[in-house]
Amino acid sequence: MQSPFPFHSILLFGFLAILLLIGVVLRARVPFFQRFLFPSCLIGGVLGLILVNTGLVHFSAYGLESFAYHLFNISFISVGLTRGRDEHNTSGHKKEVVKGSLWMALTQGVTFPLQAAIGGLAVLFFSLFGLKLFPTFGFLVPLGFNEGPGQALSFGKVWETVGFNHAATLGLGFAAVGYFFAFFVGVPLVNHWIRKGPSAQGTRALSRDFMVGITVRDQKRESAGELTLHSANTDSLAFQAALVGLVYVLTYFFVKYFGKVLPPDAGKMLWGFFFFFGLGLALCVRWLMEKMGLEYLVDRGIQRRITGLSVDFLIVATVAAIQVLVVWTYIVPFLTISLASGVFTTLVVLFLGKRLPSYNLERTVAIYGTVTGTVSCGLLLLRIADPEFQTPVALEMAIMNVFVVPIVGGCTVLVNGPLWWHWSTAFTVLVFAVIMAASLTVIKILGLWTKPPIHSSRHQNPLRCISRNQS
Repeated sequence: MQSPFPFHSILLFGFLAILLLIGVVLRARVPFFQRFLFPSCLIGGVLGLILVNTGLVHFSAYGLESFAYHLFNISFISVGLTRGRDEHNTSGHKKEVVKGSLWMALTQGVTFPLQAAIGGLAVLFFSLFGLKLFPTFGFLVPLGFNEGPGQALSFGKVWETVGFNHAATLGLGFAAVGYFFAFFVGVPLVNHWIRKGPSAQGTRALSRDFMVGITVRDQKRESAGELTLHSANTDSLAFQAALVGLVYVLTYFFVKYFGKVLPPDAGKMLWGFFFFFGLGLALCVRWLMEKMGLEYLVDRGIQRRITGLSVDFLIVATVAAIQVLVVWTYIVPFLTISLASGVFTTLVVLFLGKRLPSYNLERTVAIYGTVTGTVSCGLLLLRIADPEFQTPVALEMAIMNVFVVPIVGGCTVLVNGPLWWHWSTAFTVLVFAVIMAASLTVIKILGLWTKPPIHSSRHQNPLRCISRNQS
């Protein structure tokens, strides 16, 4: 019987919801997933990838990508509305926190151009053997590794409009490989370091709810947020979501009409930066509400839940949207670039982390998860080394996002160099090499690159140099 209403969108949401629920169950039941801290959304996404690519479930990659694109934008808008002071407890001094934040931001300033340079050089290398890849093929790697699946998808969809076929799928593929490095390499490494040399807070067993991903029945639960509107009028969740919707519409019209005053190609590219403009307009809305004395109506707890919801469903959708046959067509350059980027990123982060004057382990694993997956991956790895977040590193990760904006923001513009300014791939690689060198120089100038400590015991963890200034 034909339904009088279209159900495709809600069925797509339901499909992703079922995948997420299955991921939750598998994380709670399968020790393998617990050992590597695989998030439920990633488990569900991999299952969705199998179901979609085998034809057992019929949802188009285009529909999944579109769903993920909007969720990516919503997550950034919600972050902008959440802006404000956080209450943090930190055992480090303010100067120490600022230095740690700068180090992690500058490490992204090293790894993003490193990954871009590897990708660009690979494109040049394969061209010598007659394999002509799109000029920005290799630049999908830093978008997937450093920025996550949302940004890789966003830029990929825009690049498809200018002739880069299947860019979105390839970007999502690179992002998936980044996640595997974050968990399959990151988790064993941090556990190895802890066994060889204790972290700043000592070795502690992770709580059961952290491992299985579900709170026990009688455990004290964290509040999701507070009501800022009376329920007899409007539900607070509806109001918080309405604020996100308001900013989304404002961003849509801004991008649409601003793009009309630019050259056609540049106007198309603006849609890849929708998340950035959405974040900026969300900050403006929040600022206006503060000036009007209405900022108290924005509940940080509920907005965080909106951000988390968006990211979880985003990851399920993006991984499920990967078209295996497309990736297989480019399997040699895809694997070459992915593995080279993952290996060199690992080596560089370990090299820089080893030379930190304090909190080596905590800062190293936090930024490693970030530059191979997302900030959430970094927090998961940090949680292993610092279960109670008693070091200042969790706070440093929050502040890092302020310092890193001009660095990563500039790099995300430069990946469009071959398209906007008709740069050659070689010249673009050279520009990224200069940025990487500049970031390394600043790390050295700030005193965040010291000689690695020499330990008397050969069993001492070479990445540990515990700060003497902890309180």
